Amino acid sequence: MQGRNMQVSSVTAGWIHGFGLRFNKRSRRHDNLACANIVFAPGERIEGALYELDNVAEIAKLDPHEGAPRRYSRDVFYVQTEAGRRPAWVYVANPAVLDNHIKPARWYVEHLLAGREFLSEDYWQAIKRTDCIANSVEWC
Repeated sequence: MQGRNMQVSSVTAGWIHGFGLRFNKRSRRHDNLACANIVFAPGERIEGALYELDNVAEIAKLDPHEGAPRRYSRDVFYVQTEAGRRPAWVYVANPAVLDNHIKPARWYVEHLLAGREFLSEDYWQAIKRTDCIANSVEWC
C-alpha cells in the first residue's frame, strides 16, 4: 500500500468464510498470466490483510492499480477479524476477464506470500504450492 501512495491507519488479518482464492483473472498486460480473484466457494475461506484507510477517498487511489471498474469490481463484503466482523471493499474479477486455464507468475505468488504475518500457516502453504509460470515479469 505504501508503494501505491495509500494513507493507511492500520492493518490486520482478515478472512471471509464461503469464499476462496483463485488465480483465474487474466492479467491486463498478458492474457496468458493469471491474477488473484475471490470466488464463492462453500466450505472454503479466503485470508489476507485488511487495511483501514485514513479516509473513504483513499480507495479511489487503489482502483487504477486494480483495473477497476473494467477488470475488477469493488464490492463490500463482511470480513472477519480477531476484533469482529467489519465491512470492507473487496475486488472481484469481472466475468469478461476470467480464464480458468491460466497460471500466475511465480513472482506474483511470492508477492502474496510476503503477507505471511496475516495468513494462517495452512493457507500460506496452500498459496506456496500454487502452480506457476516461472520467469514472467508482467504485472496484473
